[in-house]
Amino acid sequence: MTTEKVAVTIPAETLKRARKEVRAGRAKSLSAFVSDAVAEKLHRDELSDVLDAMDAEHGAPGTAATEWARNLLRR
Repeated sequence: MTTEKVAVTIPAETLKRARKEVRAGRAKSLSAFVSDAVAEKLHRDELSDVLDAMDAEHGAPGTAATEWARNLLRR
Protein backbone atom coordinates (compact mmCIF):
# COMPACT_ATOMS: atom_id res chain seq x y z
CA MET A 1 0.00 0.00 0.00
CA THR A 2 1.31 3.41 -0.94
CA THR A 3 1.05 6.08 1.72
CA GLU A 4 1.38 9.85 1.70
CA LYS A 5 2.23 12.21 4.49
CA VAL A 6 -0.35 14.95 5.09
CA ALA A 7 -0.99 17.68 7.62
CA VAL A 8 -4.43 17.93 9.21
CA THR A 9 -5.98 20.21 11.79
CA ILE A 10 -7.77 18.35 14.59
CA PRO A 11 -9.50 19.78 17.65
CA ALA A 12 -7.17 19.55 20.66
CA GLU A 13 -9.55 17.38 22.70
CA THR A 14 -10.00 14.94 19.80
CA LEU A 15 -6.23 14.67 19.38
CA LYS A 16 -5.80 14.12 23.11
CA ARG A 17 -8.33 11.28 23.06
CA ALA A 18 -6.75 9.72 19.96
CA ARG A 19 -3.32 9.75 21.57
CA LYS A 20 -4.81 8.13 24.67
CA GLU A 21 -6.21 5.33 22.49
CA VAL A 22 -2.76 4.78 20.95
CA ARG A 23 -1.12 4.66 24.38
CA ALA A 24 -3.73 2.10 25.43
CA GLY A 25 -2.60 -0.08 22.53
CA ARG A 26 -5.74 0.24 20.42
CA ALA A 27 -3.64 1.43 17.46
CA LYS A 28 0.00 1.04 16.48
CA SER A 29 0.46 4.78 16.01
CA LEU A 30 -1.43 8.03 15.70
CA SER A 31 -1.14 7.73 11.92
CA ALA A 32 -2.67 4.24 12.03
CA PHE A 33 -5.47 5.49 14.29
CA VAL A 34 -6.29 8.38 11.95
CA SER A 35 -6.04 6.17 8.87
CA ASP A 36 -8.44 3.64 10.40
CA ALA A 37 -10.86 6.42 11.35
CA VAL A 38 -10.85 7.84 7.82
CA ALA A 39 -11.33 4.37 6.31
CA GLU A 40 -14.26 3.71 8.67
CA LYS A 41 -15.88 7.04 7.74
CA LEU A 42 -15.55 6.24 4.04
CA HIS A 43 -17.07 2.79 4.61
CA ARG A 44 -20.00 4.25 6.57
CA ASP A 45 -20.62 6.79 3.80
CA GLU A 46 -20.67 3.99 1.22
CA LEU A 47 -23.17 2.04 3.34
CA SER A 48 -25.29 5.14 3.70
CA ASP A 49 -25.34 5.54 -0.09
CA VAL A 50 -26.49 1.92 -0.48
CA LEU A 51 -29.26 2.39 2.08
CA ASP A 52 -30.37 5.62 0.41
CA ALA A 53 -30.55 3.82 -2.93
CA MET A 54 -32.58 1.01 -1.36
CA ASP A 55 -34.96 3.55 0.19
CA ALA A 56 -35.32 5.29 -3.18
CA GLU A 57 -36.12 2.01 -4.91
CA HIS A 58 -38.28 0.31 -2.27
CA GLY A 59 -39.34 3.09 0.10
CA ALA A 60 -38.13 3.71 3.61
CA PRO A 61 -38.77 0.95 6.15
CA GLY A 62 -41.89 1.34 8.28
CA THR A 63 -42.03 1.69 12.02
CA ALA A 64 -42.49 -2.04 12.62
CA ALA A 65 -39.46 -2.94 10.50
CA THR A 66 -37.34 -0.29 12.21
CA GLU A 67 -38.32 -1.54 15.68
CA TRP A 68 -37.62 -5.14 14.64
CA ALA A 69 -34.12 -4.14 13.45
CA ARG A 70 -33.40 -2.16 16.64
CA ASN A 71 -34.44 -5.10 18.80
CA LEU A 72 -32.30 -7.46 16.78
CA LEU A 73 -29.24 -5.20 17.10
CA ARG A 74 -29.68 -4.89 20.88
CA ARG A 75 -29.17 -8.63 21.37
